[in-house]
Parts: sequence; structure tokens; C-alpha cells
Amino acid sequence: MAESFGTEFTIVEVSAGDGAAGELWIALAKPAQALTLVLAAAPGGWNGEVLVALITAEQQKLFEALNLKPGDVYRLTSR
Repeated sequence: MAESFGTEFTIVEVSAGDGAAGELWIALAKPAQALTLVLAAAPGGWNGEVLVALITAEQQKLFEALNLKPGDVYRLTSR
């Protein structure tokens, strides 16, 4: 049986490692799974890091409006 993705939003920052600004992604998954899911969707060769941050009530509403399903990812910002 597959492990559950959970029901929490996790923010992941990914970058090409060239010193340029990275991208912020959100995943509806546990932090340990979110990094893998985001890196699978991000450009090849990029690296990432889970950001430890409290999500405000306003951000929670915005993320919920995306209607993500467990395991889905969404790019919040781009270069």
C-alpha cells in the first residue's frame, strides 16, 4: 500500500545552482515527499530545499483555491 501524501501544504524553493533567483513551489504533501515531487516537476538538474515557514490563514485560503489533490505541485513564482 502506498504511503499517504497527507493534507498539508509544503513550500519548496528550487534553483539551478547558478546564483540566480530560484522559484517557489507548493506541494500538497508531507515535507519529505514534497521535495521529490517538486524536483520531478522542476527543470532538470535543479536542486531544492523545503522551506520551514508558517503558512498564514490568507496563504492557506489561496493555496486551497488551487484545488490541488494530494501529491500535486504548483509553481508559485518563476525566474
